[in-house]
Amino acid sequence: MAAGGALCGSREGSAGLWNWNQTWYTNTPRFTWCFERTVVAWIPCAYLWICFPFYYLYLQHKTKGYIRMSHVFKAKMVLGFILVILCFSNVFFILWEISQGIPRAPAFFISPAVVGITMILAVFLTQAERMKGIQSSGILLIYWLLSFMAAVVMFSSKVQHALERGFLEDHFHHVTTYLYVSLVLGELVLFCLVDHPPFFSKAVNSPNQCPEASTSFLSKITYWWFSGLVWKGCQRSLKVDDLWPVRKEDSSEEIVSWAERVWKKCHSRTQQKVGSATFKKGQKSETGIAEAEETEVLLQSEHSQSRPLLKAFWSMFGTYFLLSTVCLVICDVFLFSIPKLLSLFLEFIEDQEAPSWHGYFYAFTMFLLACLQTLFEQRYMYMCLVLGLRLKTAVTGLVYRKILVMSSASRKAATVGEIVNLVSVDVQKLMDLIIYFNGTWLAPIRIIICFVFLWQLLGPSALTSIAVFLFLLPLNFMITKKRSQFQETQMKHKDERAKLTNAILSDIKVIKLYGWEKTFTEKVLGIRKQELQALKRSQILFSASLASFHSSTFLTAFVMFAVYTLVDNTHVLDAQKAFVSLTLINILNSAHSFLPFSINAAVQAKVSLKRLAAFLNLEELNPESSSRNTSDCVQASITIRNGTFCWSKETSPCLRRIDLTVPQGSLLAVVGQVGAGKSSLLSALLGELEKMDGCMIMKDTAAYVPQQAWIQNASVEDNILFGKEMNETWFNRVIDACALQPDLESFPAGRKSEIGEKGINISGGQKQRVNLARAVYQKASIYLLDDPLSAVDAHVGQHIFEHVLGPNGLLKDKQTRVLVTHTINILPQVDNIVFLVDGTISEIGSYQELLQRNGAFAEFLHSHITAEEQAGTGFPALGDTKGTITSRSGLSQRKLFSDNLVRSSAMGRETIPASQDSTTAAATKGRLMKEEKTQHSRVNTSIYAAYLKATGLPLCVYTILLFTCQQAVSFSRGYWLSMWTDDPVHNRTQQHTELRVGVFGALGVIQALGRFASTAAVLLGGVLASHKLFLQLLRNVARSPMVFFEQTPIGNLLNRFSREMDAIDSVIPDKLKSLLGFLFNLLEIYLVIIVATPRAAMAIVPLTVLYAAFQHFYVITSCQLRRIEAASRSPIYSHISETFQGSSVIRAHKAQERFILKSNFLVDENQRICFPGAVADRWLATNLEFLSNGIVLFAALFAAVGRTHLSPGTAGFSISYALQITGVLNWMVRSWTEIENNIVSVERVREYLRTPKEAPWTLNGKLQGQVWLTEGRIEFRNYSLRYRPNLELALKHVNLTINGQEKIGITGRTGAGKSTLAVGLLRLVEAAEGAILIDGLDIAQLGLHDLRTKITVIPQDPVLFSGSLRMNLDPLNQHTDADIWTALELTQLKNFVADLPDQLEYKCTDQGENLSTGQKQLVCLARALLRKAKILILDEATAAVDLETDLQIQSTLRTQFKDSTVLTIAHRINTVMDCDRILVLENGRVAEFDTLEHLIAQKGPFYRLMEESGLA
Repeated sequence: MAAGGALCGSREGSAGLWNWNQTWYTNTPRFTWCFERTVVAWIPCAYLWICFPFYYLYLQHKTKGYIRMSHVFKAKMVLGFILVILCFSNVFFILWEISQGIPRAPAFFISPAVVGITMILAVFLTQAERMKGIQSSGILLIYWLLSFMAAVVMFSSKVQHALERGFLEDHFHHVTTYLYVSLVLGELVLFCLVDHPPFFSKAVNSPNQCPEASTSFLSKITYWWFSGLVWKGCQRSLKVDDLWPVRKEDSSEEIVSWAERVWKKCHSRTQQKVGSATFKKGQKSETGIAEAEETEVLLQSEHSQSRPLLKAFWSMFGTYFLLSTVCLVICDVFLFSIPKLLSLFLEFIEDQEAPSWHGYFYAFTMFLLACLQTLFEQRYMYMCLVLGLRLKTAVTGLVYRKILVMSSASRKAATVGEIVNLVSVDVQKLMDLIIYFNGTWLAPIRIIICFVFLWQLLGPSALTSIAVFLFLLPLNFMITKKRSQFQETQMKHKDERAKLTNAILSDIKVIKLYGWEKTFTEKVLGIRKQELQALKRSQILFSASLASFHSSTFLTAFVMFAVYTLVDNTHVLDAQKAFVSLTLINILNSAHSFLPFSINAAVQAKVSLKRLAAFLNLEELNPESSSRNTSDCVQASITIRNGTFCWSKETSPCLRRIDLTVPQGSLLAVVGQVGAGKSSLLSALLGELEKMDGCMIMKDTAAYVPQQAWIQNASVEDNILFGKEMNETWFNRVIDACALQPDLESFPAGRKSEIGEKGINISGGQKQRVNLARAVYQKASIYLLDDPLSAVDAHVGQHIFEHVLGPNGLLKDKQTRVLVTHTINILPQVDNIVFLVDGTISEIGSYQELLQRNGAFAEFLHSHITAEEQAGTGFPALGDTKGTITSRSGLSQRKLFSDNLVRSSAMGRETIPASQDSTTAAATKGRLMKEEKTQHSRVNTSIYAAYLKATGLPLCVYTILLFTCQQAVSFSRGYWLSMWTDDPVHNRTQQHTELRVGVFGALGVIQALGRFASTAAVLLGGVLASHKLFLQLLRNVARSPMVFFEQTPIGNLLNRFSREMDAIDSVIPDKLKSLLGFLFNLLEIYLVIIVATPRAAMAIVPLTVLYAAFQHFYVITSCQLRRIEAASRSPIYSHISETFQGSSVIRAHKAQERFILKSNFLVDENQRICFPGAVADRWLATNLEFLSNGIVLFAALFAAVGRTHLSPGTAGFSISYALQITGVLNWMVRSWTEIENNIVSVERVREYLRTPKEAPWTLNGKLQGQVWLTEGRIEFRNYSLRYRPNLELALKHVNLTINGQEKIGITGRTGAGKSTLAVGLLRLVEAAEGAILIDGLDIAQLGLHDLRTKITVIPQDPVLFSGSLRMNLDPLNQHTDADIWTALELTQLKNFVADLPDQLEYKCTDQGENLSTGQKQLVCLARALLRKAKILILDEATAAVDLETDLQIQSTLRTQFKDSTVLTIAHRINTVMDCDRILVLENGRVAEFDTLEHLIAQKGPFYRLMEESGLA
């Protein structure tokens, strides 16, 4: 006050710096003249001077280009200069007055001088912002807002002064004040506007840029800049192009390169530390100190693996995160100021003497603080989400780049699934941590502050609430623990079900062939029943824990109030104590529930960080293991000197003492037994192996063809070009040479046809040829080819060797070729042969040289040829070969060559012929798979109806009733409390306290029970609906024909069974429960406000309409964004898995950069959609919270207006309820959106109701008691078949009769219709015309299962399911163990099975992975023997076994099926030589059908096939 006196002087009427009577205890409040001139005027100045140094520093670092002088800027400057002149004219006028002898206090000239200097600073900052390209300034806008508020205070006091004493007393000051106010208002308006975009900006100037950068400060903080997109989303369905490209600072290019730099820095530091620690450890152990330290260092390194990663993330994002934390702390300050204001407001209602403007003041302050809290909280959330997206980009980028440099050892340590989990699941955990981390320390502080405030209100009774928490904690802990057990059980069953479903869908063809659908669906349903049982129990416990959570507010209040009033009857519970306590308890509860979330998020993120660090620390390829030398001084293309290589440092060497020189342009063949190290040699040349010793030099570029063909999910053309420019003539030459021309012609869109993931829709041979074409197209200097001929047919292999690899092929000029091969007959044509034995080079030289040496190679050749002879291929004797192979005519060589190729084409499999293969599928433009449909408009109400119908109508009505009752009880409880607080006080005590406490408690307990019952009803209804929908889905899919499975990607189907069912199981019921809970809660709050202040209904109605509008706009746009986002995620994961599988090819072709760019693009596209999704949530929350704050404001205003006839209890009841509305509105829309997003799952699951189904499985009345199929006679009558309605006929007018017990061989070129015949016989596809009769019965008249169980098929690929061996042999459980053992004995498997740990109960893993291919083939054979059908179809079942087993199988089939009709579909001519008759197909027609002798005599198509195979 003394300071005030010194500044302001002791002029009459100044009343010093502050005067309560003048400012507060009056009906016309005003500040003292001194306070106005100093404190009010200087607040904006102090704000700007405090911000200035920080803001100026920020401006120096942030350059966005500069802005040209615009009209807005000029206006700002003009007004600024006028204001400066005005302030200083004030100063000079006062100084003139003093010089005239008029007494003026120092504040008179100090204040305008300070304001004037600050105005100069503001003008300077305006110019600085223009030079740095800031279009809209928050700092200056707030300064002008504060200045305007200060000016308004001065203005109002001047107006009051003028009214009291007349305007003429001090007209200079009056005029300057009015001018000052209007100029400051002008500046404020100008600063709300946005300036032009800056010039020379580094930001990309795309027309569709994110509007945030170029929008005003007010629009930024309220997210109104997002409204344009929301509006667009309502007008039409959003596409990716409608969204803004990723901002430069969020792009992969910026963030990932930054992350790489930081990670390398942190990582290398740690490596140095670990290195020195290991070094010290070595010294210590030498001196004989116990090795305890060793383990310590190891443990530390295990633990500290994640530390450098954390450091890296912190150094990248730490500052931004701390800024967001400041926002949250400020938000908390406002959060706790609201209960204080409520307390003052209720005091005001009670005190009838208080001036009425106090009420309005409290109401508006409460509104203002709530709005500020909203802005800071939403800014915090926004910053966290942006940070989360950046972190996701950084992690995905680091993981992707790691994949490209992983060594072979690391690749064994990590699977594709785990890597995809890192960038999906683990990143999500880290993103969650960003939002929840501050809860770990802020929640406890919130809880402590609540207790302090409660202590002030209720004294020691406040501590009783701790007892409530201590009581609820173990209860909730027990419930959670029990529930997690049920969830584990449920997850176990879910995994089991997913595994079985996956097996069924992968091998649906086999299941249909054998007619096993019913058995397998029953198995799935059995598992599903157990899963739902666990889910049901879990949901009941969940209801209990929710009820206890929601009752905790009531319990805490009840205990506190009861203790407070009953301990001492002079303790009066008035409105202020009761309702402010309730508001505080609500804050306490939210903090208390947030804490476990935060801790859980932190724990999970720690695990994820560890996993991520472990992956990023995996061993990388050593760049020195292969040196590429481009100089021409070295003559040899490849040189290895004394090379010893191993797969990883821990394993023993796989190649030892390799000395190899490959001259430029030569063709080198690498041969040897399986496991000799042939592929390892190529890997060593590529630098994929760890070099332990020796040196290796490779000249120039290399191209690599792996043994397992690697295909990208792209068009055929893109697969072949592999990033190179298109050269039409070269492309066509490559296509011709690789024998791809006929395939391309058969593809629906030719070279533009899309190949599915992992080449799912093309055959093995086609895959391998595309692979080869890719390598050839690259025009590299060195070609490393890993057995490219193994997967193709004989004549194709011959073509490829002649046109690509051989002496006259495309690669004959200067290209060095290293060919690993099993195809012996091409060896005479190669320049050199390397023969490997157990990882060492046994012999090296040309074919002739090696044969003459008669060493290991000659022996190997001999054994191969003997095996061929045994198989009866008519191969010339070895002696013969030795002498004649080089002298024979070309024909002879070709004969040899092609014949052997047939043998080696073990994988040469024929799927449904290429011409009508699944490739021709759905879309005419080469799109194979049917796209996942994304919903665009709002979900149809019929879907909701379908879901509710599945739940059951009575249950729905019952649920609504329960919710209504429990909300009515809740209302009664609050009303009862308000009546209690209004009880009159006699002699400092209240009457009927025990009654009040008792009824309050009883109502609370009833409500808790109601809450439990209503929640349980919704959740159990969900389980019911889920059961019905799953049953529908399973039945519909099982009844679908084969065509459906060929057109529908298995991923889509699995998605329906896993993700969509998961949503129906748990997400939809959970969100529905939330929606209903919040909806009834909202209705209760409205009811309370309207009962207390009926006039508030006038405000509530328009606000609710606005709320509905916001919700409508948000839900439509948000749902679309989510759907687009989900679709943009899978390409990232597919790309990762594709890269992981093909990393060796990518590295060999030096295409890493291109793949990294594609990964960046995919991640950015995903972020482009995630960002608007995150902003949409903020836009909604900010707008809804402003609306809610409006409702609180009106509730308070009407209470203040009507306080004469309103009790404090009712007012407290109304406003404390209104304060809860923010959360309720927000969560209600969230729940609604979640339901809208997830109800699509119901639609997708029901989608297959409408797809075509196959014929009935069994027909009643047919075959009842009849014995059918005794003979096995098959008759085709004018039979034609097409795969799909829009395709050509695959079989054309086939007429033939096959007698019972006849053995028929079916042969023909690829695509002739061999497999199609079997497809028709088993009715996997129905006839287009004509009929097939078996034993005189038209098969179209039979049930599918009746037909299929009578015919046995041994398919080309042996199929086993995960389960016991017995289940695999006899899924229908029709045979005794003795029968099974007999079958095993016949297939040479008896000893093998007898030696297994559990014999017949031995568990086969998925796809029978734990058996060899040969053993699987034998198990399938045993299965066929058990069925002992009259008709057997063999689809070249012996392609996967060695020659010896092949012979055994053939003899078993001959003896066991001598009474059956056997159809053998042959891919190799020699397999059908001993058949009774041979059927030759050409283009779906019967070309020839006769005995072998006749066919050879006729010299027709069959003879030509024999010639090609070298048998004629």
